[in-house]
Amino acid sequence: MSATDVQPATPGTREILVATLREETITWLFVVKSLLAFYVTGWLAMRLALPQPGTAMLTTVIVANRQTGMVLAKSFYRAIGTLVGALAGFLIVALFPQQRVLFLCALSLWVGMCAGGAALYRNFKAYAFVLAGYTAAIVALPVINDPLEVFNSAVWRLSEVLLGLAVSAAVSDLVFPSRIRDDLRRLCRAQFANFIDFVQRVMCGKVARADIENAHLRFVRDAVTVEDLRSSVIFEDPEARARSGHMLLFNQRFMATSTTLQTLHHLINRLKRKGHEAAANALIELYRPLAGALDAPIEAGGSARVLLPRLDGARHAIKQRKATLRAQMNSAYDMLDFDTGAALVDRFADELYAYVETASALQAPKLFGTAGERVRFERSNDFLGAGLTMLRTALTMGVLSLFWIISAWPSGASTMLLATVFAGLFAATPNPSQWVHHTSVGFFFGICASFLCQFFVLPLMDGFGLLVAGSAPFLMIGMAMMAWPVTARAGVGYCMGFTLTLAARNEMNYDVVFFWNDTLAQLAGLAAAGLAFALVPPAIGSLWLRRRQLERLRRQVRLAASAPLPGLHARFESVNHDLFGQIVAQTERGSEASRSLVAWTLSVHEVGRTLLELRNDMAGRPLPEEVREAIERCIDAIAQLYEDPDTATYTQARDALAAAMAMIEGDEAMSPLLNHLHVLRLAMLDEQSVLASYMQDQPSSQGVAHAT
Repeated sequence: MSATDVQPATPGTREILVATLREETITWLFVVKSLLAFYVTGWLAMRLALPQPGTAMLTTVIVANRQTGMVLAKSFYRAIGTLVGALAGFLIVALFPQQRVLFLCALSLWVGMCAGGAALYRNFKAYAFVLAGYTAAIVALPVINDPLEVFNSAVWRLSEVLLGLAVSAAVSDLVFPSRIRDDLRRLCRAQFANFIDFVQRVMCGKVARADIENAHLRFVRDAVTVEDLRSSVIFEDPEARARSGHMLLFNQRFMATSTTLQTLHHLINRLKRKGHEAAANALIELYRPLAGALDAPIEAGGSARVLLPRLDGARHAIKQRKATLRAQMNSAYDMLDFDTGAALVDRFADELYAYVETASALQAPKLFGTAGERVRFERSNDFLGAGLTMLRTALTMGVLSLFWIISAWPSGASTMLLATVFAGLFAATPNPSQWVHHTSVGFFFGICASFLCQFFVLPLMDGFGLLVAGSAPFLMIGMAMMAWPVTARAGVGYCMGFTLTLAARNEMNYDVVFFWNDTLAQLAGLAAAGLAFALVPPAIGSLWLRRRQLERLRRQVRLAASAPLPGLHARFESVNHDLFGQIVAQTERGSEASRSLVAWTLSVHEVGRTLLELRNDMAGRPLPEEVREAIERCIDAIAQLYEDPDTATYTQARDALAAAMAMIEGDEAMSPLLNHLHVLRLAMLDEQSVLASYMQDQPSSQGVAHAT
């Protein structure tokens, strides 16, 4: 029975209560650990007589996370960004010590460059760029009128930030640590069980064509999520680092296997639509042993190891069936269909075995040997979009600098600093205006809480212990908000507003006028960042960028057609998945844009992977020069079609493909190449693919086409 045929049991009151208590325990454990890191950092900063303990305490707020690995990863990249930013701030002051205009221009340009760098990444590497930008401002702006103090400023800021990072990492790692490796292990086991179940249902014919889209979306999301967690878990312990290579290989084999399954599924659908029932049914019968091999209790937590002998037996059964089924074909064309599909079945069975083998190695208590094949998960970055982000941020800082110079506002440095922080933090988010809005609301309430705490509670107390007792109830509200996904953005703003305006130090300053002057400057900086995002819309999430990303996705076929072959499989699959994940996050699920995107993605996956396999087979055999040239012309024409799709390039690619197939038809030694070309031919002649609108003989008004 398929997993989808089983109705899940309704959880009882006890199960709901246990789950609720478990979630609440995790939430309040995060709050307690965050408060502990916050106040231990403050105590140490005051004992060490650091000039701004609030900076160290704010650091613990920014790196706070439920999971230890995330805290360590965030701290690592924050430390790098802080070091680079401190050096940049020092150099800017050294180069322009008495030239305010050049000083502010250089600082604006540096902050803009760092915001652009942050837009290129979607993990904690982006955070290093953000920190490099606003650390330079933290170091340089306070000493703009006293440049000789820049070295001391850099040293103090480094000391405060690194102290906060060290305490946060220690508390997260030592006090009830929550390991990413546990979540990653559960995710990989769930991914493995779900994929095996999906393949088993496909092999049994229980998956409708419409389900391929949802499955593909899930596979892309799983692959990118696994890589994001893997890049953070390596900070936790040596075992996680030792398994990192196997994790990369596991993810790569997952992506390759899912792409081949997609191609095989599409091939059989196309044969059925064209009335080639004999070949289609023979292929279904050929891969049927895989369905029996995968019918094992993996969903109940069974080890992947139990599947290996079963898959080995299925591969042997497939080889035995192949000759018998091939003999049943009635025509040469049916035989070509069958041979093409049989080659895909063999490739899929081998890739599935390799995927299960890697999963089995990862599930073992101890890891023996190395991953063997070295692969990388490459990201897809848009430098033009990052350039626009850089320009917007630099212009924002430039306008604020001009206002500061003209107005001579004493609190202008605070405005510049807050604008720098938020312009960098939200540069890489899909909807920065919304982020600024939510954070601003939390920031305002954090300021109000700080005012009550600073002027109505703390003056009645003395000593660090009473400082904790007086401020912890206010701060606890923001920490709890950070732990809840719905209020996380406002929670970050609340904690930042509370910490910045509280300005805890050994000798507290209870000056109401100064408090509100500095607070208004900070709110002005936050408003300036929000206004910049509203007036100069970000590239991320825009229709313009989605179109560029779709063009880059189509250009992946050119990559498969011309890039050097070593390492190209992993590069092609990972960039495709990363780019597709970016675009899916910026389109509405179920919309016409989303459906068109999925159709193009499926087509790019299938055609690009087939070109890769074709080039691999060409590289491993001697070919007559005219045959090699004909196939290379075909490959180039198909790549050109995906780069610039229209009727002319479609016709050119179709004719080049027909010419290449005509040169090698009938040559038994060329059959592997002919099989790849036949897959491409069926894909290009598919009336339901995204290429259908470019076929001269096909109507173009059939809605959004799917590549299935």
